[in-house]
Formats: sequence, structure tokens, C-alpha cells
Amino acid sequence: MIRLYNSKTLKIEDFIPIKEGHVDMYVCGPTVYNYAHIGNARPMVVFDVLKRLFEAEGYSVTYASNYTDVDDKIINRAIEEGISEEEVANKYIEAYQELRKSLNTETPDITPRVTMTMEEIIAFIKSLVDQGNAYEIDGDVYFAVDSVKNYGELSHQKLDELVAGARIENNDAKRNPYDFALWKKTDKGIKWSSPWGEGRPGWHTECVVMINNNLGEKIDIHGGGMDLKFPHHENEVAQQEACHHNDLANYWLHNAMVNIDGEKMSKSLGNTLWAKDVVQELSTNLTRWLMSSVHYRKELNFSEETIDTAKKELEKVLNPLRQADIKLALGNYEEKDIYEEKLYRDFLDAMDDDMNTPNAYAVIFEAIKQLNQELRNKEINYDLVYRLRVSVEKMLNVLGIIVDKVILNEEDKEIFEMWNEAKSNKDFEAADRYRGLLIEKGLI
Repeated sequence: MIRLYNSKTLKIEDFIPIKEGHVDMYVCGPTVYNYAHIGNARPMVVFDVLKRLFEAEGYSVTYASNYTDVDDKIINRAIEEGISEEEVANKYIEAYQELRKSLNTETPDITPRVTMTMEEIIAFIKSLVDQGNAYEIDGDVYFAVDSVKNYGELSHQKLDELVAGARIENNDAKRNPYDFALWKKTDKGIKWSSPWGEGRPGWHTECVVMINNNLGEKIDIHGGGMDLKFPHHENEVAQQEACHHNDLANYWLHNAMVNIDGEKMSKSLGNTLWAKDVVQELSTNLTRWLMSSVHYRKELNFSEETIDTAKKELEKVLNPLRQADIKLALGNYEEKDIYEEKLYRDFLDAMDDDMNTPNAYAVIFEAIKQLNQELRNKEINYDLVYRLRVSVEKMLNVLGIIVDKVILNEEDKEIFEMWNEAKSNKDFEAADRYRGLLIEKGLI
């Protein structure tokens, strides 16, 4: 059984879906005014792995992740560049989609956009006003946080004891300093007509409505980065409770942040790493291996040391798979529907324990150890080599690691045969020549 840490209860809980055999999952997507940094990429990988895990365990998954294409930052970028907000949004949505591909993440089944959900957002806000959970001040609409009993239950804070430094709008007109905007009156940039005049929605309302609109009033899993837990997700919980009188999600999952050389990534420190540059420099597989090398609820550090360690670990895994492919090809082995079921089950059991990737990696290394031992034998058990190779590939597939199969043509096989014959005959000059040919072909 899959067990997940629920940020709301602060416990690891057995996962019980609303619909048997199916998972509805929503992960907060980006505000599309700039390229994604490596911190933005972590939830992409974390929740892609979670989706793959559910699928490996036999669940069907509907995965939704939005694009916030209405925001002050988008408007300001459009003004700076002399283009429309739509053009800005489309540019960075396309970049984000390219990043998904480069990270080998499965495309979400649903990718709603705020601009395409405006009618429903306005209706949702109106319902909150009508029920007394929100109020208007001169064209702005605010949610009254003290209108719901359990505000703060997700982030485990009491309203009168909320931490200093939370993102609170300073507005003397608000009834409570923690009340947050549902609708903003504006005369700058893109805007829509509403019962309160022209404006645009507040960030915290958009995701609630897109969840309700695409997945229903209650979902299995809501996820995102730890930085979204308060106030964004807390405010989503409050609005859903106020409008529909139910919990928005049964399980809340939050991944920890990314550090650069042990320091928090920030514009002020000038240490921001753009995700597309990281993937280009490190490769898809190395980026994903590094990201999953640390438990998703622990901070991930990008440094020369952690990158070098990840690179060595990944080579330790992938090189034996390549050797196995070559041995199987030279032995003219015919593929079968077999794998090491216990090892694969051990891997899934580790992953089922709140996505414990470090423990899952240990199972991969054990499988590789057994594979290396068999590859060194003079009389190779081809069935065992194949079972181990397939098992590791199945494990890596859950982690989103791409395994390229080595395929030998007849010429390749002939060169290997001549190389081995030359080595047996101690014809080192010929052996070196054949070895050079194999290196050129990328086979050794």
C-alpha cells in the first residue's frame, strides 16, 4: 500500500483513493512571466515520479497542473516588451512545456489557464460574497479569514499567532490584515468585467476554481512546493470550506526547497539556476537522478560535490546495463517476459513508503551488484542477466530515468568476436585496433 506524508495531519498515512483504483492529483503550476529556475523544476520531477509510482502500482491517474497567465508580473513584462500579456504568457508556457520534455516528465492530463476560467472564477467569488465570506471595498473584493473556523489548519498556525513576514497586503480598509484579495480593481493591463467593476482575480482563488472546474469539489492529492503551503494553499482550503463546505483535498504533499552550494536560491544572492541550463549542462538523466537522490521532503543541494556524486552513481547503474545489452546481443539471447520480481517489489515497497527514494536507490544498487557479479562469470546465466537488466530498467522508469538499449549489428558483433579472439591469442596490437573501433562506435 502506498503511504504518504500528509502536510495537513503531519503524519504518514495509508493512501485511500476517493474512487477505487483512481487518483485525482493537482499540482500548482507556474506564473508564466519568466523561465523556470531549478527550484520550479523540483515539483515537476517529484510529482511526475509520484504519478509514475501510482501507475506502476496499477492506479489510473488524472494529473492537472495549471498555468497562471494573469498576474502583475506578466502585465509589467508585457509593458516592458511592448507586447500583449497573452504573448508573454504563451512564450513562457511554451518554454515550460519544452522544459517538461527535456526533463522527461509525463505531460499533465489537464493544463488549465486562468484566462480560460474567468467566468467560473467570477461566479465563485460572487458566491463567497453572497454567503458573507467575502466583501467589497471600492471595486476590490476580499476574503474574510475569520469567517471560517479552521483558518490556519493546513499550516498549523492560529490566526492571532501567524508568523511575521507572511505575505500580507497592507490595506487599512480591510477588516483583518490577513484578509486576502479575491478580485482586484485595476486600470492597468488586461482586465475583465465583473459585478464589482473591471479588474482581475487574486492568485489564491484561481487554483481552487480550476480544481473544481476540472477535477471536482474534492480531490485525492494537492501538491506543490513548501513555499506554497502558506498562504497560498491555506487560502485555497479556506475558500473551499467557505464555498462548498468540504475539504479541497484528502492529502496535501509539499516538496522542500532547492539550495545552491548550501545557500537558499534567491535573486538577491544572484545564484539562480535556470532549469533549462541545468538540464542542458547535466543531461536529463543526471538532473533527475540528482533530484531524486534526496527525499522529496528534505532540502536538495546543487553543488559540484553533489553533482559529481550523482554522476558517479548514475554511471555505476547505467554502464552495467549497457554491458548486459552487449553480452545478451553477443549471446543471441531472445527476449522474454521475465524480471526479478522480488527485487522490483522491494523497490516499489521503498517508493510506497512516502516516496523514499534513498531506500529505493539502495535496491537499485543491490540489483546492479548482482548483475555485475553475473557479468563477470565465465559461464553467463543469460536469463538471470536479462531478468536483472529488465528489473533495473523498470525501477528507473518509475524514476523517469531513460535507459537507451544498446543494439549491435552484424558488423559490431564481428568486431567484438575479433577483439576477443585477438585478446585470447595475445595479439595486443590487433586487440587495441579492434578496441579502438568499438570505442569509436560508443560500444565500450
